[in-house]
Amino acid sequence: MLLKNKLTGMFPAGTSKVGALFVAAIALTGAAVSPYGLHDRAAYATQAIIDFLRPGLKIQIESAAVADDGTISVTYFVSDPVGLPLDIPGVYTPGPLNVSYVAAWLPADKDQYVAYTTRVQTGEKGSFTNAGPDTGGVLTLIDSGRYRYTFAAKAPVNFDKTATHTVAVYASRVMTEFGIPDNYASATFNFVPAGAKVTKVREVVKTASCNACHDQLSAHDGRRRGVELCVLCHTPQSTDPVTGNTVDFNVMLHKLHAGKDLPSVKAGGTYIIHDSDFSTVAFPADVRRCETCHDQKSGAAQAKNYLTKPTAATCGACHDDVNFATGKNHVGGLQLSDSQCANCHIPQGEIDFDASIKGGHVIPTESSLLTGLQVGIANVANNSAGQKPVVTFSIKDATGSPLTLRQLAGLSFVMAGPTSDYGSTSFGADVTTPGYVSESALTAGACGTDGTCNYTFNHAIPAGATGTFAIGVESRRSETVLPGTTSQRTIQYGAKNQVTYFSVDGSAVVPRRKVVDIANCNKCHVALSLHGTLRNQTEYCVLCHNPSNTDIARRPVAVVTAERTKPPQGINFNFLVHRIHTGENLADLGSAYTVIGFGGSQNDFSDTHFPAMSPTGATDDTRNCAMCHVGGSEQKLPLDKNPPLDPQGPVNPTTAIAGACSGCHADRASAAHFLANTGPLGESCTVCHAGKAEFTIPKVHAQY
Repeated sequence: MLLKNKLTGMFPAGTSKVGALFVAAIALTGAAVSPYGLHDRAAYATQAIIDFLRPGLKIQIESAAVADDGTISVTYFVSDPVGLPLDIPGVYTPGPLNVSYVAAWLPADKDQYVAYTTRVQTGEKGSFTNAGPDTGGVLTLIDSGRYRYTFAAKAPVNFDKTATHTVAVYASRVMTEFGIPDNYASATFNFVPAGAKVTKVREVVKTASCNACHDQLSAHDGRRRGVELCVLCHTPQSTDPVTGNTVDFNVMLHKLHAGKDLPSVKAGGTYIIHDSDFSTVAFPADVRRCETCHDQKSGAAQAKNYLTKPTAATCGACHDDVNFATGKNHVGGLQLSDSQCANCHIPQGEIDFDASIKGGHVIPTESSLLTGLQVGIANVANNSAGQKPVVTFSIKDATGSPLTLRQLAGLSFVMAGPTSDYGSTSFGADVTTPGYVSESALTAGACGTDGTCNYTFNHAIPAGATGTFAIGVESRRSETVLPGTTSQRTIQYGAKNQVTYFSVDGSAVVPRRKVVDIANCNKCHVALSLHGTLRNQTEYCVLCHNPSNTDIARRPVAVVTAERTKPPQGINFNFLVHRIHTGENLADLGSAYTVIGFGGSQNDFSDTHFPAMSPTGATDDTRNCAMCHVGGSEQKLPLDKNPPLDPQGPVNPTTAIAGACSGCHADRASAAHFLANTGPLGESCTVCHAGKAEFTIPKVHAQY
């Protein structure tokens, strides 16, 4: 009976709190499944520390009410991850809690909240009454872990008792003195004061949709988590006193995600909220992909709002060169209200690129007017060492109808191997690309009327080759759509890359190890496609982005003259991707990352904002490796793989594990560590960082 009462947050009469907590600790220790995952620091603490601290924080709102006189109250329960009660002052349980409260209501004739809890904020643009947390209320302890908070703010006497009301409780648990990061949690609760069932909610975007990129959506030092909480304060009633910009969720979120693509920013302006400049933010997908956030499969109650309720404020957030009051840059002229918007901007029209909401946001390469392109490798013959491979492939449109080579704008095959690690094979003295050979089949292929073609490589598989080799294909075509109309345009788009594997010596076929998956990339990028729409699959990318490759071929024609005399930049895939995503963090590490691309283009990734958020709400947190990696591949160090070239780094060539880890750990101290732990027998990284060693990859990357 004693343990049961602890788990429900109740201390039986006559039981001391110290004794109860001792039982609670035993319950936590004996739990069949640990509440801590790979990314929790607590998962790597000793059991004694866990039993004492019980790290973690959960908030459960049990009820809320608004009395006839406007008094607002909320009852809630605070606990550790397995439901054992916590003490807000931190007297009986380690780690005091800082708790805040918000109350708001959703008018029947409005789509957004109006907060009861407000505060006056003053800045350069004046003083504004903004939504925010309540202050001066009364906190009452009901029993262990269970509290009632009575708000200082009150609803007006004539408040709408039939409207949806929402209260929020958010908190941090201060654990830093114990060597554990602070814990954060938040909760919201919807209710109708009159007692009826809640039928109206505000749920346009789900937090899960945000977390596809942000990992853990949080803000304001990490204490405020989830869209459900954000929309209570980020309402039309709130204004940033520093810049005068609204912090209405609809407007602010559209503008900060558009960032550098905002017309106002392109014209030389900035977009700043308080002291945060979002003018350099680059949305990881095409900014026209509304459903990256407005996910129609998310289950959000108003997921279709972006299609059915266009407004000047929301649409004008991205299209901020349009003045709806004067009609400037708006084909429909001036608009005195939002009442006419949906007349022209219907959800979807008859054709792409029209004035409908979906039509106006069509990604050209995904237009329904395109007939499509599919290139598939059916077979590779003559595939033994010393032979010139013959590739049998097909080229068809999206319906499966055959295409001719003349209908394509490009078609190439890339051969590389062995799959144990690319980059070490030479395909002949005339091949300048390290570790692979690329050949155009656009004019050399032979096709039948059914779309089946053959191409014979000019270069042979090296005579002494062993193991498994790979051949991949890239292709694209151009189509003109809506010809003869004012909407006519020519669209160039690529086919999905296919890679096929084959043995060159009769041994079993072993595909290249799978470290990341394009599906993970596309959680943020949606449809990652690079090099002029030609390359879009990670298993194809690694054929060229191998340990031996750099941008040496492009540097002599760099558009920035100073880059021409610099050493080449390494572009091995793991190094390249880690460096790109480390982005803004590189400056703090005394490093940078610039790659010279086709045509001598300058590609400086040193200002990349990685969207994943830290527990305290800061972006650029690269510690959750599993956002990109699959199958725990981040824990499988690339021991004994080919040494990558890093001509701009302190050690060149570097070793395989160091090459991967130095993508993020780009400072000279880390380079010295890599070098000190590499000897004549190779890298010793696995001694400390693999298996059950002291500093495993998950442990050193733990965030919470």
